[in-house]
Amino acid sequence: MLNEFTKSATASKLGIDNTPKGEHLENLQNVVEKICQPAREFFDKPVTVNSGYRSPELNKAVGGASASQHCNGEAVDIEIMGVPNKVLADWITENCEYDQVILEFYNPEEGINSGWVHASLKKDGPNRKTKLIAFKDGKSTRYQAVDDFDPDNDYERYK
Repeated sequence: MLNEFTKSATASKLGIDNTPKGEHLENLQNVVEKICQPAREFFDKPVTVNSGYRSPELNKAVGGASASQHCNGEAVDIEIMGVPNKVLADWITENCEYDQVILEFYNPEEGINSGWVHASLKKDGPNRKTKLIAFKDGKSTRYQAVDDFDPDNDYERYK
């Protein structure tokens, strides 16, 4: 399962070692146990990991934020096929411990699984409980705080 959280076409192409060690492995385990596995069990569907751990070198190569929680093993970008990403984002914020949940680049006109859900969790220290939507504004990415991703919240119909 660790392979799901470290796989990267960019790392393979550029010969970047993307192997987490020590504390980063513990942080990944925490994210799996408290976010990914509960979502998998509730929706009874596989969780697709788009991005998990990123070594600082890989993070730079993919244009990630310099303070990305991916570099600490504290973040994962996921989706569940057949479950709208906005529903998954809301479910996580209502049922899991989290630091940030960001609905990234979701566009319902492109289908329910457009974009992805970024979820992070700090193992140690306070979690901010931040809910954001990320969207493109020209060439830059903008973030907007939200109270709710999906006001419907009918999770059961996606099981």
